[in-house]
Amino acid sequence: MKRPRPGRQSRYTALNAELRANLTRSEKGGFITILKEQFSIIYADPPWRYANKGGQGVAENHYSTMSCDEICALPVAELAAKDSALFLWATFPQLPEALRVISAWGFGFKTVAFVWLKQNRKAKTWFYGMGFWTRSNAEVCLLATRGHPKRRDKGIHQFIISPVETHSKKPDEARNRIVRLMGDLPRVELFARQSPPGWDVWGNEVANTVTL
Repeated sequence: MKRPRPGRQSRYTALNAELRANLTRSEKGGFITILKEQFSIIYADPPWRYANKGGQGVAENHYSTMSCDEICALPVAELAAKDSALFLWATFPQLPEALRVISAWGFGFKTVAFVWLKQNRKAKTWFYGMGFWTRSNAEVCLLATRGHPKRRDKGIHQFIISPVETHSKKPDEARNRIVRLMGDLPRVELFARQSPPGWDVWGNEVANTVTL
C-alpha cells in the first residue's frame, strides 16, 4: 500500500465530504467502490503534435507527442469537480486545438490566465524562437471553468517573466500563482514532469497518483 505523501492524510482514514459522495455500495456482496477523486484545479501541459515538423523546436525530438484527437479522448471530465478550473498551456499555433480540448474535457473557455515571457537561461535578455511568421517568445496558459469555481485572490498578475529551462518545461511560478488564485484545493497536474508537494500528478515522467 502506498504511504500518504507528507502533509496529506490517508485517503482511507480521512475521506473528505466530496469523496464520500463518490462512494457507491454494490448491490451484490456489499463491497464499497471508491470512484476517481475529483479535483477543483486541473493543470495541464499537453505534448502537442505539430503538422509542421519544425513546430515548437521539433517537439518529437524531445518527448512523445499526442494528436489533438488523442488528447481530447482523455477522460479528464471524470477527474473534474462540479465547480472546477482548468489551466491549459498552449502555443499560439495550437490555439484552435486547445479550444477543442477545453470543450472535449467539459470546460468552457474564460480567458488567458498567464502569458509566459521567456528570458534566456544565462542572461536576463529575451529568448526568441524561430516562430512561423514572427520570431516567437511567449506562451499562454488558458483558463477554462466548469460550474462556478471561486477566485480567492484578486491580485494575481497575468505576466510571468522567467528563463527557459529544459525543453517545454513551464515555470514553477505558474503553479504557485494557480494555488494563490484558486486556494488550497484538491488539484492535479496532467502530463507532469515532477511531483510538487500538494499536487496529484499524472504523466509518463512521474509516479502517477491518479489514473486516466
